[in-house]
Amino acid sequence: MGISTRVDAIIFDFGGVFIESPFPALEVIGAEMGIEPERLREALMGPADDSDHPFHLLERGEITLQQARDDILSLGRSFYNLELDIFHVFALLPHALHYEMVDRAKALKAEGYRTAMITNNIREFADGWRAMLPVPVDDLFELVVDSSYVGVRKPNPAIFRLALERLGGLAPERTVFLDDFEGNVKAAKLLGMKTVHVRGEISRAIAELDALLR
Repeated sequence: MGISTRVDAIIFDFGGVFIESPFPALEVIGAEMGIEPERLREALMGPADDSDHPFHLLERGEITLQQARDDILSLGRSFYNLELDIFHVFALLPHALHYEMVDRAKALKAEGYRTAMITNNIREFADGWRAMLPVPVDDLFELVVDSSYVGVRKPNPAIFRLALERLGGLAPERTVFLDDFEGNVKAAKLLGMKTVHVRGEISRAIAELDALLR
C-alpha cells in the first residue's frame, strides 16, 4: 500500500468551477449556428494546447479585447464562413455562481489550507470576474495567478510552476487542482498535482476534493 501525501494547498480555476462552465452553452450555440461544438470552440477560443490563436494572445495579455474580437471575426469569415463575434457569444454564456464552491473554498482557507487560483482570463475582465464573487477575493485565496497579467496560460506547465513557486516552492504532489477543462487537468496531473475534473453537479466535484483531502 502506497503512502499518501498530505495536501497543503488547493488551487482552483474560476470559470466552470465558481461559475457555470461555458462548454455546455457552446454546444447549444453551435447547434443554433449549424457548426459542431468542437469546431466552434476551436474557432472562437483556439485549440486545446497553447497557441497564437487571437483568444490565446488575449488571455496572455498580448493583445486587447477589441483586437481579439476583430481578429476572430476575420478568422471566422476567412476559414469558417461564419460571423464569430466573441462579444455576442460572451453575452450568451451563463454566469450563475456556484455558491457551494465559494463556501467550501472559504472554509478550506479557514481550516488552514493554502488556497490559490490559476485562471485563464482577460485583462479587461479583471474587475468583472471579482465582482461575481459574494466575498472579497482575499477571503478565498492567498494567491491569484491571472494569465493575462503573467503572460502565460493553461495548459502551459509554466503557469502551474509559477503558482507553486509563488506559494513558496510548494511540491506539486501536495496540491489539488480543480478545473473544468480536461486539457488543463491533464497538464496539472503530469506535473504531479492531484486533480479534480469539474463537470456535472458541483457537489460531485466537492466530494472528490474532500476525498483527496482525507
